[in-house]
Amino acid sequence: MTLQHVEGRAQGKIVIYALSTCMWCRMTKSLLSQIGVAYSYVDVDTLEGGDKDQAKAEIKRWNPAGSYPTIVIDDREVISGYDEAEIRGRLE
Repeated sequence: MTLQHVEGRAQGKIVIYALSTCMWCRMTKSLLSQIGVAYSYVDVDTLEGGDKDQAKAEIKRWNPAGSYPTIVIDDREVISGYDEAEIRGRLE
């Protein structure tokens, strides 16, 4: 599974599991870009086969509800869904 990287200020390892058609996912990416934070993302709906299975397993590991976006921070904490105040509070 290949992650797309967006340059910005390093705030740890940030990975967003998203859907290309999800408004909340687009808003999350836009917010992180707006506040200038570096992050990586993958649009799960554009993956195929084993890559898609791997991404879904990672999402379930961090977010059992399987909702989008799922934001994993430093492989130890997660933000599920779009919550601007929480995202800003943890990453600004």
